[in-house]
Amino acid sequence: MPSPIEDYALLSDCRTAALVSRDGSIDWLCLPRFDSPSILGALLGDPTHGCWTLRPLDEAATMSRHYLPDTFVLVTRWETVDGTAEVHEFMPMSAHRTDVVRRVIGVSGTVAFHTELRMHFDYARALPWVRQVGTESAPALRATAGPDAVIVRGVALSAADHVHTGRVTVSEGETRALTLTWFLSHESAPDPLDIEAAIARTRSWWQGWASGIEHDGPHREMVVRSLLVLRALTNRDTGGIVAAATTSLPENFGGSRNWDYRYVWLRDAALTLEVLIAHGFLHEAQHWRLWLLRAVAGEPAEVQIMYGIAGERDLAERELISLPGYDGASPVRIGNGAVDQYQGDVIGEVLVALEAARIAGVEESSFSWPLQRALLQRVIAGMDRPDNGIWEIRGEPQWFTHSRVMMWAALDRGVRAVREHGLAGDADRWAEIRDRLRAEIDDRGVHADGYFVQHYDSNEVDASLLVLPQVGYCEPDDPRMTRTVAQMEHTLLRDGLVMRYRTTSGVDGLEGGEHPFLACSFWLVEQYAASGREDDAEELMARLVALSNDLGLLSEEYDVEGNRHAGNTPQALSHLAMVRAADALAGHAGRAADRR
Repeated sequence: MPSPIEDYALLSDCRTAALVSRDGSIDWLCLPRFDSPSILGALLGDPTHGCWTLRPLDEAATMSRHYLPDTFVLVTRWETVDGTAEVHEFMPMSAHRTDVVRRVIGVSGTVAFHTELRMHFDYARALPWVRQVGTESAPALRATAGPDAVIVRGVALSAADHVHTGRVTVSEGETRALTLTWFLSHESAPDPLDIEAAIARTRSWWQGWASGIEHDGPHREMVVRSLLVLRALTNRDTGGIVAAATTSLPENFGGSRNWDYRYVWLRDAALTLEVLIAHGFLHEAQHWRLWLLRAVAGEPAEVQIMYGIAGERDLAERELISLPGYDGASPVRIGNGAVDQYQGDVIGEVLVALEAARIAGVEESSFSWPLQRALLQRVIAGMDRPDNGIWEIRGEPQWFTHSRVMMWAALDRGVRAVREHGLAGDADRWAEIRDRLRAEIDDRGVHADGYFVQHYDSNEVDASLLVLPQVGYCEPDDPRMTRTVAQMEHTLLRDGLVMRYRTTSGVDGLEGGEHPFLACSFWLVEQYAASGREDDAEELMARLVALSNDLGLLSEEYDVEGNRHAGNTPQALSHLAMVRAADALAGHAGRAADRR
């Protein structure tokens, strides 16, 4: 089986990502984009589905690892009986090519490494045609399958039964660089990479970006790493922000709650945008707004809740039989059926984020405000429809309280744009609809016992209700919110961490359960901090930060019984919620306009 989810490190060039295990195996690599078919797919199967290992021959070798400060250059230090060596791994920041670099550096003594490469293209559905194309002094291996090709340089590899193996030995002061480079199979292979220039450029790029981070509160190291993760999941060409780097890592081990998160959810991207804006990154706000304008072009009724990295609309969900799933959790899915859902909260998230950009000083363009007016018409047109909600339920649509509140927030931001920022629009009409919606929510979204409910005519609560004070619907210490939190503490906590909702209620239409959702637990930190429960906030925050792996990465969920990460990784929503929780502990609660 693959390594535990928390054992994986992330490499990224802001176009795609590689996941590297503590054992020195790259078990997930999709080229050239996050959502491309995998070339190395052992994460969702076993080594025969594609992996690239590099580790000392000494089986008793010990390892430690870290990122170079404020980068995604991974340094793994191996201690053996014969010496010490480091492997520096990264994906170079380059304008026109995609590479993975594994640079072996001798520190002391002599260390022999074994490398094993198993390539299985197109989600393990295509064995490539492989041939030697180098020389004795400059070995190179080319692999081709359909439109894709890679060239592997830096080590002589010999083949046996679709497995290519080689050996690299370094003594003190010596270096050897192994590279894997993707290119279109009908083109010539790119020239060998200038390793020194590539690592200097990549290190400078990441550290230069991180130097712009504004944060003077607690947990700074984790905040910086989380913001770096959010940047790593943002495509540097299109501006699209993917929800995670992986597909089909299970929410329930061995179960079927396995989804493809390598796409741009408007909600998740908008939330990411808000966090980046709050920490000084206005260029990313402009870049994503341009992506949004391209992606949602057309009639408001045609707006989807998610898109491909460049704004693609066709994300039909399919099940793969070529990959058996992480530790047998099947099916493995590509695409996502949620693309066809109506989720009433999404446009609210977008308009709240775009207001954050407006307040931060990002000027409206000739297209951006007309787009927002069109999105408001989409909200109004959907007022009389139940929806699938933030958690993308696959059961019957409901009148979810969170969704209705986010529709209220959309209208509220429209009103503010006109009345506070002087933009053109029918603020009086929007205000009338907004106020009517608030009256409905206050009537139908609140239980007789005084707490907000998951959906109308329900007794259940839902962690998404923690968002209500964040967007200004009510105060954090509103009696309805404090009663809602008490109800959550009674029904949704598992070993102190927050479940999204009770899966036993049957609302989601799926079999099996899941584990506590990390973003929801960070939301509770924010709620505690904003409502005067500072000690509870600090205690929960300390526990959540400790759940990150040794490199500061967070997945989607946490299995408290198995003490392990669960779900897709690294998860943008977990990391952005972590940053917001840290901000709340520093006294910055609420969203954009409500921080003024």
